[in-house]
Amino acid sequence: MVSIMKFKIKLPNLKVSDHQLLDDLKSVANILKKNSVSKKEYEKHGKYSYTGFRNHFGTWRKALEKSNLNRSRNWGTTREEFHENLKDLWIKLGRQPKYSEIRMPESKFSGTAYAHFFGSWTKTLIDFKKYLDEENIDTVRSIASKPVIESNNHKTKR
Repeated sequence: MVSIMKFKIKLPNLKVSDHQLLDDLKSVANILKKNSVSKKEYEKHGKYSYTGFRNHFGTWRKALEKSNLNRSRNWGTTREEFHENLKDLWIKLGRQPKYSEIRMPESKFSGTAYAHFFGSWTKTLIDFKKYLDEENIDTVRSIASKPVIESNNHKTKR
């Protein structure tokens, strides 16, 4: 038996606007109920290809930024961005965050991202202390005006 098959060719939509791409990216984020979308997730659920985003915006990261979504990966994140985020979370909590509390949506980055960037959570905290010293930050006051980040000049007796 001979079967008949029709070839149905889908040509790329070369006239897609930035607006259409960003709208579809936001739509995928809504479907996934997430504030970030990875390339892999978009390829699975989106109308267009990643290449279209790269051609229009240069990088996936820039497309996410233009659509007001968070990065799906933290490549290219600077030391200052990590530390500013940690400082903001510390102020929000009113105390030093625990590794398990470093997660979205409270934090822009995961605890794992910190551990990969700095080598471990302990090394993150040591570098954060250096950052505070460099920035001359001794104490940051929260909205409730209680000290949140304090000077580490106190030596505990052992």
